[in-house]
Amino acid sequence: MAMTILVTGGTGYIGGEVIEQLLARGHSVHTTVRDAAKSEPRLRARWNDAGERLKVFQADLLDDAGWAEANAGCDAVAHVASPFPLATPRDKDELVVPAREGTLRALDFAHRAGITRFVQTSSAAAIAYGQPDKDHFTHLDWTDLTAGVPPYIESKTVAERAARDWVAMHAPGMAFCSINPVAVFGPVHDDDLSTSVAMVKKIIDGSIPLLPDMGICVTDVRDVAEAHVRALEAPAQQVRGERFPTSQKFLWLREMAAIIRQRVPEHAGRVPRRGMPNWLVHMLAPFMDEMKQVRGELGNVRDVSGRHTEEVLGFTFIAAEQTLEDTVRSLAAKGIVTH
Repeated sequence: MAMTILVTGGTGYIGGEVIEQLLARGHSVHTTVRDAAKSEPRLRARWNDAGERLKVFQADLLDDAGWAEANAGCDAVAHVASPFPLATPRDKDELVVPAREGTLRALDFAHRAGITRFVQTSSAAAIAYGQPDKDHFTHLDWTDLTAGVPPYIESKTVAERAARDWVAMHAPGMAFCSINPVAVFGPVHDDDLSTSVAMVKKIIDGSIPLLPDMGICVTDVRDVAEAHVRALEAPAQQVRGERFPTSQKFLWLREMAAIIRQRVPEHAGRVPRRGMPNWLVHMLAPFMDEMKQVRGELGNVRDVSGRHTEEVLGFTFIAAEQTLEDTVRSLAAKGIVTH
């Protein structure tokens, strides 16, 4: 049955794909953006045949303005909007406060509008950190903030915990669940690249000459969006209180580079073959923010299982190898990378 669904953060990589799939399935979409004058033309250009089935509202995570209007007439909410800076802030509250307050604001206005279905885009960051003795994780695991974690990791964990506490206290009947993606790759719509896709671009354009000894779990943006859509459409009792990690496979950067060389040989020329010594990472970390983040991940395995999501929501993730190939081919098709 066709619904009207509020998707927050419609200009984002995940938010855009969620809107894409919802419109394709016959639903109507309200979406929030920080600057409607700047973003609406871009969204209209992408979905130029959506007409009245797509409505754009200006709303900020830290301000009440616009939220009541955005929620009006909606059956469900997919809260995708969240701060994700490229650089680590000096004060962690620059990240933690907007993530928590924005989530609670979205929940509160949804509840006031009588909405009983709410899907939060959380992250594997709320699952797989602060536990140095573990390397395999499931939907039942939580990041341990007492161990001391980077600000982004803390912000996602705090936001999800706060949302679950709020629902338990204020809206226990709400069908609330979270989607917890790992690093998100896949086809791109334009050159406004997510952090993960930007890393693939750097691997194939020669920006990363040596590969640090680190790995990540891979998920496809199309699967992340499908998990949202299925969670919005499923019977309430099937998803209430659930956590749905989207993760297909853990890969070391050297394995990702090898997959790209093998599956997209025309872009293999600048893909690095040699590893970056750990001592070099440590030496560069004080001067390069990216290396500071890499330093904390050297040699770590954080293998998050997506099996629970596949079983409960009833679909199979795209293979990581296919996702990486599609990412590179998409970047090439858009002219973002060249041979």
